[in-house]
Amino acid sequence: MKRMIFCLMAMMSVMTVSAQQKVENKDAQVAINNIMTRTSIREYTNEPVSKADIETMLRAGMAAPTAVNRQPWHFVAVTDKAKLAELAGRRDLIKQAGVAIVVCGNMDKALQGAAQAFWVQDCSAATENILLAANALGLGAVWTGCYPMNDRVAEVSKVLKLPETIVPLCVIAIGHPAEQPTPKDKWKPENVSYDEFGGKAK
Repeated sequence: MKRMIFCLMAMMSVMTVSAQQKVENKDAQVAINNIMTRTSIREYTNEPVSKADIETMLRAGMAAPTAVNRQPWHFVAVTDKAKLAELAGRRDLIKQAGVAIVVCGNMDKALQGAAQAFWVQDCSAATENILLAANALGLGAVWTGCYPMNDRVAEVSKVLKLPETIVPLCVIAIGHPAEQPTPKDKWKPENVSYDEFGGKAK
């Protein structure tokens, strides 16, 4: 019930899907609302995140699209408070989290040559899926970047004892939200072209 009220309040605030843009299919509307109401949450309660919810988010991450179906990812779920504090470094919000999911690229599974860099796209898609799953579960989450910042990659790799072939893309802090910021309306028609750059809708 709390989750439903929060979603309704958020949707009323941002009005991202207007009355004219209403989607008739209820399942589609629920999915769209979940996307539109997702926002970064940086403050959490002390309530732990259940193992079931962690697995649900990890399953969502692994459902992401991936180039040539290589699935070049590895996820490290951190729930130990001492380890979270160590992982946080200068990012205090990670200390508060019920779980941090570290999304990594597995270079042994990545494509070769110039196509190897597709691992970043694949793992980014997995990260967004995890964020959306967290929102759907009534949890709050925020994406904090590692790669390509060498110092952050080294820091996270050391804490998690990652081998050289496992590269941390980001750390997702997740917990029960202790804040309810209004989602931003990021729709900007000027950022869209049709048919060619600068092209207008017909």
